[in-house]
Amino acid sequence: MIKVLGICGSPRRFANSEFLLEQALDGAKEAAPSEVDVELYLIKGKKYAPCVSCFKCVQLGGECTRKDDFQELRDKWLKADAIIYSIPVYHMSIPGQLKCFIDRLGNSQFSGNGFTMPHHLKVIAAIAQGGTLFSGQEHAITDLINHAFTMGCIPAGGDREFNHFGAAGWSYGQIERDALKSGYERGESTALVAVKGARSTGRRAVELALVLTAGIKERMEIIGRQAAYKPTVTRLSDRISFAEEAALASDDTASG
Repeated sequence: MIKVLGICGSPRRFANSEFLLEQALDGAKEAAPSEVDVELYLIKGKKYAPCVSCFKCVQLGGECTRKDDFQELRDKWLKADAIIYSIPVYHMSIPGQLKCFIDRLGNSQFSGNGFTMPHHLKVIAAIAQGGTLFSGQEHAITDLINHAFTMGCIPAGGDREFNHFGAAGWSYGQIERDALKSGYERGESTALVAVKGARSTGRRAVELALVLTAGIKERMEIIGRQAAYKPTVTRLSDRISFAEEAALASDDTASG
């Protein structure tokens, strides 16, 4: 079973980013209906304080001392095989709430692992929508792709006729929450492309996650020996068959 976590980085409910994320998660489920478990997580109403570089996470094995909604989302993030972010563009980048989460996630994982970033080997996909056609969507998506690389993950895009490295949309200069949904229901071409891009991004994220997870499990005897892959091994440990566990145990005995 592939676990897909959709993170809506908008501070508004029932708005354009959430609409596109729902489309992406529908696409994810369509990719492998019997093998995908999806969850939609909302930033709205959550509190994420910024990282203050206290470095207490060094002494606490990666645990952040600032107690808010960070811990809840961190645990969900660590357990997921694929992450799909859907965000509004803020100042040519991602919203501050999500940035605070990403900063603390990266710093706590890095500092808690002896100042070495673990290889999480997840698939990360991004969707961004802005107020106008050229309002920073690609810049914001690039920030999330850089986040994927930083966390030792693999970025995924959608079908090339809709997007190259992430889905994008725009709300026609409107501030209404349902601007994209209304445009889609009216059959407006830009909204149709945004929805198709979001759905294809969800599908491709799952397809890549299926291949990646199968490959990891197939070569667990190699990955399991490297400390950098500990989060990946932990994430998949409950999904390794008894036969695979026996093979790993036999291999460990032989190498000892």
